[in-house]
Amino acid sequence: MMKKIYSLLTALVLMMSFSSCDGIFRDEPFDKLSETEIWGDEMLLNEYTAKWYRGMDNGFYILVSTMIKNLGEEFDPWFGDQLTVGRSDWYQSGYGEILKGGQTILNNRGKLLWENYYTQIRSINLLLEHEAELPANVRERLIGEAHFFRAYYYYLLLRRYGGVLLIDHTYNPLQNVETFPRASYEEMVEFITKEAELAADILPVVHDIAMTGRATKGAALMLKGKTYFWASGIHYQNNELPYLGFADDRSLEMLEKAGKEYDRVMALGCYSLIDIPATDRNGVVQAYRNIFLTKNSQESIWEVQHSEDGDFMYGFGHKLDRDAAPPSLTGVNCAYNPTQNHVDEYRMENGKRITETGSGYDPNDPWEGRDWRFYANILYDGSQWKGNTLDIHYTNIDGKNVPGKDLTPYGASTTASNTRTGYYMAKFLRESQQIDNDETFASSQNYIIWRYAELLLDYAEIDFRHGRVGDAMEKVNQIRRRVHMPELTSLTWDDILNERRVELAFEKTTYWDLFRYGTAEKVMCGSTNPLYGCRVVYDANGNKSIITNRVVNGKNDDTRYFNVRQYYYPIAWDDVRYHGIDQNPDWVEM
Repeated sequence: MMKKIYSLLTALVLMMSFSSCDGIFRDEPFDKLSETEIWGDEMLLNEYTAKWYRGMDNGFYILVSTMIKNLGEEFDPWFGDQLTVGRSDWYQSGYGEILKGGQTILNNRGKLLWENYYTQIRSINLLLEHEAELPANVRERLIGEAHFFRAYYYYLLLRRYGGVLLIDHTYNPLQNVETFPRASYEEMVEFITKEAELAADILPVVHDIAMTGRATKGAALMLKGKTYFWASGIHYQNNELPYLGFADDRSLEMLEKAGKEYDRVMALGCYSLIDIPATDRNGVVQAYRNIFLTKNSQESIWEVQHSEDGDFMYGFGHKLDRDAAPPSLTGVNCAYNPTQNHVDEYRMENGKRITETGSGYDPNDPWEGRDWRFYANILYDGSQWKGNTLDIHYTNIDGKNVPGKDLTPYGASTTASNTRTGYYMAKFLRESQQIDNDETFASSQNYIIWRYAELLLDYAEIDFRHGRVGDAMEKVNQIRRRVHMPELTSLTWDDILNERRVELAFEKTTYWDLFRYGTAEKVMCGSTNPLYGCRVVYDANGNKSIITNRVVNGKNDDTRYFNVRQYYYPIAWDDVRYHGIDQNPDWVEM
């Protein structure tokens, strides 16, 4: 009997490319393989499942398109208010169109993500249908991974689209007409959490070193908890449309369920905050930065496995360090500019807000005496990086403000840029990273999706909302103690939000929190929340003035615009028509 050859769609599913230091996720593209070859071969199965890992999150692998018709892969925090980008031409690109909430680009992006996620789900369903054919020595692990990723991709769909098509088997519309309704929020949460539980029942607590980076029991339980936590969001309660939220207010119920799953994660005993034994500011700053440079640490629950060799062109390395570096250190894109909005969120070393009486804040020396995480995360004028004192100020010479070396674009590139806010990002960066013109090899640090500190902050919200203020405060203080900042003696909702914004600064969670809290249309709009930076100027006598200035993208800050419809992306229109389902509100086919 002739071997069955896969269709074009299946061949696309099977074109794997994933890299890791241990070789599990190495790039080995292949297509047109027979089913019997794949399901019985452990190596081919590892490549088959590698696509699930690569597709779950781009991590630091960022491509911003220069053409509006292209979509690129953007970094979510760029759309909030903690970061902006330095290159002005990006505002005329696909990124800029997304920033402005353009219907055409978001229709295209909605279609791309929708198709990508369902391609992964089809691949997962296909493997589960051949469960009996899998090698006995890896069958259990592969089935556990399949259930984990089916839950994970539906979790991504829930966040982007609300209730979607729950498809748990393969089907071919050319051979058999089969349509699916939109699931309700209730059905989505139930499906995702059941799949995550199936995964948790099978997956190990830890893997052998050779399998580092693969899904674990802790990741599955965290996914289950995060699903409930997401479903507790303000925006998803008391909804008229069942696929966009609950008909009543289920927030406290969802939070309580999330807490029970977080209890199970903690009970595994393998996750904890990375301890910082240093007690001086410089020692704590360096140790805190190292948290994000340590792959698969005790604090990490789930992370993107970037290539150990940093291969950017053919592997899954990235150019984060190069894209974030100040001009004097060969940075060209300067793509991660912290805003003054975010800088002002860092409280003083004594725990007080900068506007609070007795805080000790000095507007003439605004960066002194701040929360030590500020120094770990932010590079400002006069700070040290790679053995250099950063020059992010102007000097008035003969009535003309002359920019310092870190305000002067590096090299001759026509697209070279510098910070638009007066700050550069230090978090996630490797100070020892070599940055040169080699376009093949770059940076290798992993992107952490979930870590133990986030679990504690989630749980602090859960405790606070249920009136367990003391328990909530203890969880927040665990995080503050780790960085040797004074413990809070009382706790407000604003304290929790502030700690979350500081501890999780620039992590993708801060972007999704805006959706969960129902504040995206306020925070992500220039008219209601302008972005600010600072401008430092020295006069001829060496006197310093610091001016807070509005960061204007293009002619005005209206380039940042978020419409309420963007809480849910548009579903691919072909599927709306084929399945006869409702499109998400207020979207028009372009």
